[in-house]
Amino acid sequence: MTLGQRVRQRREEKGMSLSALARSSQVSKGYLSQIENDSAPRPSGETLYRMATALGTTVADLLGREVEVATIAVSPSLREFAREASLPEADVSMLAGIRYRGEQPRNSADWRYLYESIRRTIRGGSEPNEA
Repeated sequence: MTLGQRVRQRREEKGMSLSALARSSQVSKGYLSQIENDSAPRPSGETLYRMATALGTTVADLLGREVEVATIAVSPSLREFAREASLPEADVSMLAGIRYRGEQPRNSADWRYLYESIRRTIRGGSEPNEA
C-alpha cells in the first residue's frame, strides 16, 4: 500500500473530509489531494507528522513501517478520560508517559485539563484557517 493510499484509508476510517484533514493538519487541501493520489513529491517529516497527528496515528503507520513500542501502563483514571473523550490510542500512550515530579493526574477531570492544555499549546491557542 502506498503512502497516499494509507492517508486516504486513515482519513476515511475517521470519517474526515479532505477539507477537515487540511484544517487539522494545516496542509493545503490541494497538496493532500496530490499525496492521496500519489502525484506529490514525498512530504517533509513535519508535514507527515501533522497529518499523522490529525489522523490520530503515527508517521510510522502512514509510511507502512512497523515500530516496536514499549508498553506504558495506563492508569484507570486516564483510561476513563480516554473513553469519555474518545481519544486515539496514540494520545493515550502520550499522556500515559507524562509525569510531573514523578506524579500523574489522579482523576478524569485533571487528565482532561492536561490534554486540553497540550492541545491548545500545540495548536497555538486557536483553530487554523481553512486550507
